[in-house]
Amino acid sequence: MRFCRTFAALTSLLLAVALSAEAQAKPAVKLHWLKPDAARASVGTTWGAPWPQGAVQAQSEFTLSAESGSLPVQSWPLAYWPDGSVKWSGHAIAPLAVNTDSLTLAPGNGLQPEQALTVREDKNSIRVDTGAIQAVLSKSGTQLIESISRQGRETLHNGRLVILAQNQAEPKVGEPLTVNAFNGQLNTVTLEQDGPLRAVVKLEGKHVGENGRAWIPFVVRLYFYAGDDSVRLVHSMIYDGDQNQDFIRGVGVRFNVPMDGPLHDRHVRFSGESDGLFAEGVRGITGLRRDPGEAVRRAQIDGRATPPLNQWAKSVSDRINVIPAFGDYTLTQLSADAFSIRKRTQPGLAWVDSAAGGRSSGLGYIGSPEGGVAFGIRDFWQSHPSQLDIRNAATDSAQVTLWFWSPESRAMDMRFYHDGMGLDTHEKQLDAMGVTYEDYEPGFADATGVARTSELRLWALPATPDRDTTVQMARTLAEPPQMVARPKDYKAAGVFGAALWSLPDRSTPAQAAIEDQLDFYLDHYLTQVEEHHWYGFWDYGDVMHSYDHDRHTWRYDVGGFAWANSELSPDIWLWYSFLRTGRADVFTMAEAMTRHTGEVDVYHLGRFEGLGSRHNVNHWGDSAKQLRISTPANRRFYYYLTADERVGDLMRATLGAERRLLDVPPLRKLNRPQPDFAGKPYSMMMGLGTDWNSVAAAWLTEWERTGEPEYKDKLLRAMRSIGEFKQGLLSSGTAYDPDTSRFYRVGEGVSGSHLAMVFGGVEINAELIQLLDVPEYEAAFIQYGRFFNASREEKAEIIGQPYNRNLNLEQAHSRMTAYSAWKLDDKALAERAWDEFFEAKAGIKVYGAPYPSKTITPPAVLAPVTEARGVSTNAVSQFGLTAIQIMALIGEQAPENIPERD
Repeated sequence: MRFCRTFAALTSLLLAVALSAEAQAKPAVKLHWLKPDAARASVGTTWGAPWPQGAVQAQSEFTLSAESGSLPVQSWPLAYWPDGSVKWSGHAIAPLAVNTDSLTLAPGNGLQPEQALTVREDKNSIRVDTGAIQAVLSKSGTQLIESISRQGRETLHNGRLVILAQNQAEPKVGEPLTVNAFNGQLNTVTLEQDGPLRAVVKLEGKHVGENGRAWIPFVVRLYFYAGDDSVRLVHSMIYDGDQNQDFIRGVGVRFNVPMDGPLHDRHVRFSGESDGLFAEGVRGITGLRRDPGEAVRRAQIDGRATPPLNQWAKSVSDRINVIPAFGDYTLTQLSADAFSIRKRTQPGLAWVDSAAGGRSSGLGYIGSPEGGVAFGIRDFWQSHPSQLDIRNAATDSAQVTLWFWSPESRAMDMRFYHDGMGLDTHEKQLDAMGVTYEDYEPGFADATGVARTSELRLWALPATPDRDTTVQMARTLAEPPQMVARPKDYKAAGVFGAALWSLPDRSTPAQAAIEDQLDFYLDHYLTQVEEHHWYGFWDYGDVMHSYDHDRHTWRYDVGGFAWANSELSPDIWLWYSFLRTGRADVFTMAEAMTRHTGEVDVYHLGRFEGLGSRHNVNHWGDSAKQLRISTPANRRFYYYLTADERVGDLMRATLGAERRLLDVPPLRKLNRPQPDFAGKPYSMMMGLGTDWNSVAAAWLTEWERTGEPEYKDKLLRAMRSIGEFKQGLLSSGTAYDPDTSRFYRVGEGVSGSHLAMVFGGVEINAELIQLLDVPEYEAAFIQYGRFFNASREEKAEIIGQPYNRNLNLEQAHSRMTAYSAWKLDDKALAERAWDEFFEAKAGIKVYGAPYPSKTITPPAVLAPVTEARGVSTNAVSQFGLTAIQIMALIGEQAPENIPERD
């Protein structure tokens, strides 16, 4: 081995020893803001922190310190190591009095806040006092928020959920179009946290119409922080209508704002692009034929109370009642690239177009110098069609509606995109799949049960904010402050399968080339989101599966080549990439993908509850309803990094989802003979690949989160039963007993699948082996890694019988070879793993710079696009995961230079 490689290995070893020694000497996590330029001091913040095994005991408190001294912090456990010590902890802080770019978190006696948030609960309501605002939340009825007050003045009241629905997708001549309104009706209210720095209230129910129909279940969480004058609201809805006749016209949150003072002292604000701001008075006094006076005009422009009328020019003050007052305002964002603002004096009269632009950050305000409300929707333009309405601002009570789905857009159409094309048998469907890669089956392209989560924020303000403050709130809305740890702290804690990822290493030309290519693909996908406008209410966060070089676009309309729906784990690739680099743009993309794939691509009620949909033109269109899409393996990263309760719910909801396989057998189209279960101790067929890995991910996550032994015992029983099989994880024809959590053999075949260990399989199994001592299962996993890419002769030697089936995704499985080589300390196997990786069968060749990308310009395309050779989401994500993991496992045995290949 050459000197530079020896030096690189020594450096890596010394770094690992240093990190381990640092963790053992004094467990502490250095924290910083994900985006240093974010408006980080203006609202409370929550995050998750990692800890090495044994470093932090379960009942530990925490201290948080900055250069200026200690800060109060609220803490709670998120996950535990097998020894009961804390693996992940959740933390919350109030809005910071100082801006600091660096904080240190460590076990210790926490500093108590001078003014704590207080919560009082009775049978009718929950009352939260942050010190800045006071909120009253209902426990029944249609009012979610009874009121929010500040300094004794009610700022808003009657906060409720609204849905508009119509019976047709679009009007038809001669057929009546009916629109019905529904209000959210509370069923359950839960106080999840009650301070001292953070309170969380969960509200659940359905939307109810005048006809008594109850549908569209919702989950809303309200977040309060001590000293914070804002409320974060996370809104989740589940579609449970008839997609052929229930077309949602609007989805929103509505509340009323008491108005007082003269109309010329009432103010409207909307944020535009960047720091752009639309700011007007309800009754404007600028631009008139007569001048009321500079002091008067300047006060209205600044949002302050104007001088008394007797200090105005009489030419205006005597005629103020003939100046129109505009009571209604609307900001619409109907596409990712165009918003418009309009206003009118009152219903029944014409609208006046006021302003327009590209991308609004989605903040609004209505109020006066005595107080008001700022409000907005996060990802406003990314999740279009969205809308903000202000109504009746010239009366004693204004009405504000934040529309997650704008009623001025096309109605929400959940129908499938084709009529089935006569594909009424499994034989026809499988044949068609050979052309379009679409697994269609009648009755399966069903949207019933898919969900969507949106986020908004409300500020109860003592007066109309100045322009700089309003812009700052718009920035906070668009990019809420997020605290994160350093990549080396995540690594030192040993989380997420510590052996599978390492910090970037460019110590040799070959490793530098791999790192450069990893960065290239991250940058490329960030570019693709923007260039191809992967935005919209049901689409934002997902990416496409494969590219069409003839049309110079992704195959958005070609069966299974369209939306990726987590195909081959782009979610996990992005999160590992963030962990090792700390890149804020990668975190943002991964966050949006986690929100989308956990909600839209998964069923939350109905026939397919707990399963997800394979890739398709419609997110829910494919008939392959599978555990590999709903797997918590894709969501654990975001949950532990942010302590997000909604994602925690989604992961817990997958417990027991394997029972759905009884009704929706994954292999039902293959006409394989079903075993006779009569008198047998099992009830369903379950493969040892994607299905088992998904079940294991759900059990592992629940065991980590609770520390309860039930799911640990399930894991142990299942793993031991698999380890008892002669061929371990290579065994085909396996059945599962959900009552005992054990696997059984149905036949004696041997099977390796190119999909078995992707979709989180490698990652979850590596964690299981790290956390649980089941030698026979570990041996089975190592055997699988040795077997998959071996020659036919080696395969026969490993399993003791001939095996002539060709397997796919060889490059992706070179990381399995690497894992086995690492576990066995087998240098020859490690060399084979690197050969497999660089050979790039069914994968991507490692290129030296410059990478094979180019820009296509009009008229070949509608707008310029960047293309890269051989790019598809499944290939890139598997290349990314393989490159990260093989360098972590056996990087010291990487060749110094990229091997020459024909």
